[in-house]
Amino acid sequence: MTNLKQTLAGMATAAALIAISVPASAGTLENMERERAVMIETMLSGDLDNTARQGRMEITRTRLVDLERQVLRDKSLIGKNRPLVRAAFNNYDLTFVVHASVEKNRSVADHWLSEIGLSTQSVMNARSGRR
Repeated sequence: MTNLKQTLAGMATAAALIAISVPASAGTLENMERERAVMIETMLSGDLDNTARQGRMEITRTRLVDLERQVLRDKSLIGKNRPLVRAAFNNYDLTFVVHASVEKNRSVADHWLSEIGLSTQSVMNARSGRR
């Protein structure tokens, strides 16, 4: 019985070491989605002043331009029928928000807000509170 416990413990340790040594791999689409979430969080954060917000938005906008290009050129996504891939390409204006905002000659924030049915003015007039 002791040998069985030692064997199982050894196998569990080996599995844990293998899991730790294999790097987590996120695809181009997942990385872009993550960066877009950072941009939206920055845009809506009430903790930042305008200067800090503009600085962070510029950094994430630059990253998003590169990530959006990578996704658009990613040949491994061709023919994929995963829900994430379908949703991304069905909602071009929200997925590729930087490219779409340039095409429509708007700021990224204004473009994103209008695509989800809000305006900058409605956000500025909103009160924060509990529901």
